[in-house]
Amino acid sequence: MTRLRQWSPADRRLWLIRTALAVVAGAGMYLAFPPRSSWYLSVLALGALFALLSVGRPRARTGAWIGFTFGLGFFVPLLPWIGEYVGPLPWLALATVMAGYLALFGVIATITMRLPVPPVWFTLAWILVEAVRSSFPFGGFPWGRTAFSQVDGPLLPLASILGAPGLSGAVALFGAAGAWFVVIIAASLRTRAQTRDQIVPEPEAGRPDTVTWAAIAAVLTLVGPVSAILVTPDTIDRTVSTSTVNVAAIQGNVPRLGLDFNAQRRAVLDNHIAETKRLADDVQAGRAMAPDLVLWPENASDISPQINTDAAQAIEDTSVLIDAPILLGTLLYDHGGHPTNSVLVWDPHRGPTARYDKHIVQPFGEYLPWRSFFRLFSSYADMAGDFRPGTGPGAVDVDARGRTVRVGISTCWEVAFDRSARKAVRDGAEFLFVPTNNATFGRTNMTYQQLAMSQVRAVEHGRSVVVAATSGVSAIVGADGMIESKSGFFTPATLTSHLALRSDTTIATQLGGLPQTAAVVIAIAAFLFAITRRTRFSQRFPIRRMGTTSDREDSADTTSEEIDGIAR
Repeated sequence: MTRLRQWSPADRRLWLIRTALAVVAGAGMYLAFPPRSSWYLSVLALGALFALLSVGRPRARTGAWIGFTFGLGFFVPLLPWIGEYVGPLPWLALATVMAGYLALFGVIATITMRLPVPPVWFTLAWILVEAVRSSFPFGGFPWGRTAFSQVDGPLLPLASILGAPGLSGAVALFGAAGAWFVVIIAASLRTRAQTRDQIVPEPEAGRPDTVTWAAIAAVLTLVGPVSAILVTPDTIDRTVSTSTVNVAAIQGNVPRLGLDFNAQRRAVLDNHIAETKRLADDVQAGRAMAPDLVLWPENASDISPQINTDAAQAIEDTSVLIDAPILLGTLLYDHGGHPTNSVLVWDPHRGPTARYDKHIVQPFGEYLPWRSFFRLFSSYADMAGDFRPGTGPGAVDVDARGRTVRVGISTCWEVAFDRSARKAVRDGAEFLFVPTNNATFGRTNMTYQQLAMSQVRAVEHGRSVVVAATSGVSAIVGADGMIESKSGFFTPATLTSHLALRSDTTIATQLGGLPQTAAVVIAIAAFLFAITRRTRFSQRFPIRRMGTTSDREDSADTTSEEIDGIAR
């Protein structure tokens, strides 16, 4: 039996330093997300993570630990809104599970980064793990994707080319390549200092020297920013259109906060009716332009007008008063009698004319997977609904004063998923509508994090986006991702805008999920290749390890080959 090696005091110090740096880097990643405008912290955080996973070439198990602690530093402060009214257990459990995905990333990245040009493999591994956690289990949890931290950054226009996954990848490459450049230069300076009085062998013929590796690193660092600069004019041009529609987004507010906000469902409906009536008064008095269509948020009428005649009449009267169709979030039922989270189009002259049933329903909220199991951990489990996902187009037709406007819909949770907005635009959406209800999460950063998703979708598909929230924050977003106007928290508000309508599609819309699929396939292939070729590469590119005793392998003394090993 092999005897386990004991850690020395130096090993323990190095392990603690690595752990602390990983946590700090993860916290830096969190600070990049809204409501802050610190997009560059994502670049720095991923650069630091790259350095931790590459300097000293740690083993896969060390990479897993670094990734896991980075994940805890990131997700624990990012997700406290999960436990706003249900306690810390769901919040901390979810944060730990998400950190587990980054442990997987640490393993994949540590191994594949032994191949030449490690920032490329770091980037592909990052895209791979974001794709996995955005789809598995229970449909995935895309919250905290790197792309959503970039709404105030110069890389945002890249979303129009390669979508949200490509934007995440650009941030990862920017940070990793920059860190690689620093590592190469630092290793070169250290080696020169150590070999000043020694004869340093020339690089083997055909093998790049330090200058070449540094140049490659510099070029990779600039790929993302330069590409973003080149596509920025097209992104700005999409905010202008010869066809517009005058929209009004209504935020009626809720009677009280918490999980039982819908206990006064009629009050929520009445609040949205009252705010719409105020808009009608302003129109009549000449203080506001008449809207072509009115947008109410998710759960604006959780009294189903399908079965409640009073609610139906109140909505009808309001639509007639404002003389415009109302798109309202409501509770409907499918043919099997199951509830659906729906958007209903209510025309002032014809009544309900179209509906959209939410396609991607939220686990642990709108439905509860494994209900009998999760009931054991929380008394709130049975408060989860039993909603069924809808089918059909992602857009609806609305008669806006004699002309048909095609409105794409991504209800609340759906906007986090690439396929929702993409489907809506491919189904002909001329602008995107995001009805949402965040009253159950209080005054947390969750709302701003979700709003950032709408900003990314605007650029990704070249569409204006209207976010209507029951209690805030509602917003109108231009096709360049910039917020034109927004409301505050927990106050009635009306936002109006002449919204640009567009029918063209971006490259990202046309390519769809192809770039992400290609990145995932290449990342998996590289990982498998690196595993099978590990011994050969370790022998060919020896470098001194800087890990713990359990990390270290016998290697040559530090020479110019250390730089070559780090570079490769």
